[in-house]
Amino acid sequence: MLDRATTDTPTTDAPARRVRFRGAGFVPASSRFGGWIALALVIAIWQAAGSAGLVNPLFLPAPSAIMRAIYQLAVSGALWQHLSASLLRIGVGWLLGTAAGIAVGFAIGLSRLARSVGITFISALFPIPKIALLPLLILWLGIGEEPKIATIALGVFFSTAISVYSGVDAVPRNLIRMAQSFNVPFATIVRKVIWPGALPAILAGFRITASVALLLVVSAEMIGAQYGIGAFVLQAGNLMQTDQLLAGVVILSVFGLAVGRVINWLEMRLLHWR
Repeated sequence: MLDRATTDTPTTDAPARRVRFRGAGFVPASSRFGGWIALALVIAIWQAAGSAGLVNPLFLPAPSAIMRAIYQLAVSGALWQHLSASLLRIGVGWLLGTAAGIAVGFAIGLSRLARSVGITFISALFPIPKIALLPLLILWLGIGEEPKIATIALGVFFSTAISVYSGVDAVPRNLIRMAQSFNVPFATIVRKVIWPGALPAILAGFRITASVALLLVVSAEMIGAQYGIGAFVLQAGNLMQTDQLLAGVVILSVFGLAVGRVINWLEMRLLHWR
């Protein structure tokens, strides 16, 4: 049997052929300047169309007119007044909703009782548009900053809780069992195993909740606020000042871009082990 196996083994003296590496198809990578170049091209085409008179400036002002409107708002001080009001509401609402969402999400992911109760309530309340609750929150909390902040916090809370317990569920159970087999305390398992494993999903949830907070603050300010980017955009739209309206939209876009950069930095610092 040994001789037969030896004689049946094919032998060849052909040189080894290099095979192209096929394992990099799903590695996340992006061009460093590709996005900025594409954005610059779009703005240049937009400006050229506006300068050539191909687009009515009442319906779509040129980028130069929008930048002029932003400059005038900055010089007059109105920009900082509206921006500071919106940032205060977003910051406080996002922090409150995120803190509560992380606590509830971990409770759902780690406790059977909390899961059975929490998922039921989240599934029932999450589809409700949070801006629809603003009149009720005004009735409960009065006219002021509290109902707007509460609306933002509610929207951020549900998205954060879902991303957190989904991240906890995605942690490989063999890692948890291995830690338990070495009699590692529960708090240490949560801090050393579950938290790092769920962190990518939590940071991905931060991207979603930042957009949710931005959407809700604009909606809440349009309904009942004197200052804020949403109130400014609504007033500009009512007066058909489309350059100022789009100036507010550009400010919101820049804010979203800045938040995305901050989250990218957090991912590089906190997820360096990936």
